[in-house]
Amino acid sequence: MHAITIPEPGGPDALVWDEVPDPVAGPGEVLVEVVAGAVNRADILQRQGFYNPPPGASPYPGLECSGRIAALGDGVSGWAVGDEVCALLSGGGYAEKVAVPAGQLLPVPEGLTVDQAAALPEVVCTVWSNVFMVAHLRPGETLLVHGGSSGIGTMAIQLAKAVGARVAVTAGTEEKLERCAELGADIMVNYREQDFVAELERATGGTGADVILDNMGAKYLDRNVRALAVNGRLAIIGMQGGVKAELNIGALLSKRAAISATSLRARPLEEKAAIVAAVREHVWPLVTGGHVRPVVDREIPMPDAAAAHRVVEESGHIGKVLLVTPN
Repeated sequence: MHAITIPEPGGPDALVWDEVPDPVAGPGEVLVEVVAGAVNRADILQRQGFYNPPPGASPYPGLECSGRIAALGDGVSGWAVGDEVCALLSGGGYAEKVAVPAGQLLPVPEGLTVDQAAALPEVVCTVWSNVFMVAHLRPGETLLVHGGSSGIGTMAIQLAKAVGARVAVTAGTEEKLERCAELGADIMVNYREQDFVAELERATGGTGADVILDNMGAKYLDRNVRALAVNGRLAIIGMQGGVKAELNIGALLSKRAAISATSLRARPLEEKAAIVAAVREHVWPLVTGGHVRPVVDREIPMPDAAAAHRVVEESGHIGKVLLVTPN
């Protein structure tokens, strides 16, 4: 088969479409013939040499994919060869085939094409596990999403609105904010021109956000704490703004607030399977019912993965950028 390899870390041109050995489905795994994968910022970090796959994972980038089951490993039940699926991966989505633990598979939802489904697993599992399973967003509460026009952001807006929450977002252009509003966002903040703490305080009458989903890390830590409501919960899922910052514990104590920081890729298989099962139970009915949809900016042939990485690095997209395998 062919896969995107990274012979040496570097810029987008470090991604090389090359012939590699076929994977084999081990016990408890299925082999998926990949129709499409999706680009995540973790893939960019891996390409740059900063985010290696966990031990035993595929060396190729790609944390989600969609396709059809080609083979079943020993002990797998509930799936059949030919089933259309999408999958949460620890790596290997930028390839024509990938072996996946059966607990990380989801059926392609009714109403979506196989390639569209590649935009779902990583973002849905990230949002559901952090916003709902960890931060426990409830109806009537306010969620602040940084990077509202990203794949994570567009999904967080839709899921929060589906459960009856109010949604505030930050984004860097009016076009991106308009798209967030179309998806249901209530409070729009242009982070290049406005202070999200002040804007959120004004829009909520001084209450602040009950839950904040943050991809920036250090750069936003102090302002995120100031933007939290009493009993607020800050969920950190990224480090685009650095890894070290000073925390005002007094401010955190005064609000009885909580901070969580999670990653999905390196979690044990049983934790990933539990998240995937929760997503299938709670989110898949919203997708099949048309209440939640993946936002796909564009599809790019997988051999041209370098072009897709440039788009994502330049933030020249809204939603997800997909990589489609050659016919």
